[in-house]
Amino acid sequence: MSNNSKRKEESHQLNGGVKQSTWSKAFNSNAVWEEKDEFLDVIYWLRQIIAVILGVIWGVAPLKGFLGIAIFCVINAGVLYVYFSSFQQIDEEDYGGTWELTKEGFMTSFALFLVVWIIFYTALHFD
Repeated sequence: MSNNSKRKEESHQLNGGVKQSTWSKAFNSNAVWEEKDEFLDVIYWLRQIIAVILGVIWGVAPLKGFLGIAIFCVINAGVLYVYFSSFQQIDEEDYGGTWELTKEGFMTSFALFLVVWIIFYTALHFD
């Protein structure tokens, strides 16, 4: 029996056979993900949340240019990497490798970040 199937069995027994919601698993360390797409959805939506938060912060604190974009990319990729490698401790190879998880939903979060950043910066810093 593999390590992943042992974790699934133990989690099912600890829960009393009740299925956990996706978001409750997202905030529990070492959660068991029965479906691959479920975990990828969590990665995707966490990226969107990070994009909105950083967009608001960058707009309020008048960050400009390449520095703001570069810091966003580092924070976005770094936070999600720490989340799936250290907090969830999943086997990256089950999801196509570290690079696949790192880029999951990145471009949509980048676009959302830019829109939020531009809106807040324009609203607060232009007359």
